[in-house]
Amino acid sequence: FGSARAPSPEELSDKELFGEGRNKNPKLAKYYEATRMLSKKLTEWSQHFDNEEQKHVICSGGGPGIMIAANRGAKEAGGKTASLRISLPFEDAPNPYVNEELDFEFHYFFTRKFWFSYLAKALVIMPGGFGTLDEFFEILTLIQTGKIKKNLPIILFGKEYWNKLINFETLVEFGTIDRSDLDLFFLTDSIDEAYDHITSSLSS
Repeated sequence: FGSARAPSPEELSDKELFGEGRNKNPKLAKYYEATRMLSKKLTEWSQHFDNEEQKHVICSGGGPGIMIAANRGAKEAGGKTASLRISLPFEDAPNPYVNEELDFEFHYFFTRKFWFSYLAKALVIMPGGFGTLDEFFEILTLIQTGKIKKNLPIILFGKEYWNKLINFETLVEFGTIDRSDLDLFFLTDSIDEAYDHITSSLSS
C-alpha cells in the first residue's frame, strides 16, 4: 500500500511530465524506488522455491505511484504481478506492469479490502494518504480483535513519515492500545530489513 502520488525518477527528471496531473511531492520519490527494489527482491526470492514456478506474487492497487513501483519491481525480476483495482474516474486502467490475467477491478472499497486482507501473506505499507491509512488501520484492527488469525507480517516503511504522522507511544500512554500491539508491525527504513522480516516470517 502507498501513495498514488509518488513520482518515479523518470518523472522527477522530466519537468513537463512532473507538472501534469495531481501534485507529486519529490519527498515521495525515494519511497517509489524503495518499493521497486523491495518488490524486485521479494519476487526473485519467491521464484526459488522447489517445484514451484512462483510461490508468492506481488499485488498492488494497480494504480500509479507506489502501486506502479510495486508491480514494476516484480516485472523487472521476471515475475508475475497482480492488481486489485478500484473503479475511480482518474484511475480507469491498470498500470502497464500488471499481468492481464491477474488484474481485478472492484466497485466497492470494502470488498476490495476484504480480498487484500484475505489473500495477503505479508503487507508493506509505504507513506500514503487517507486510503493507505484506512487500509493499514483496518488490517491492524482485524488482527488485534482476532478476526485475522494467520501470521501476517506488516512492514511500515519510512520512519520519518510515520513518526511525524502518528505518535504510537501516545496510544500506549493513554491506554487505548497495549504496548504489545506495537509488535503487530515492523517499522523500518531499510529495504534489507524489510526483506529479511518478510522472508523469515514466511519461511518459518
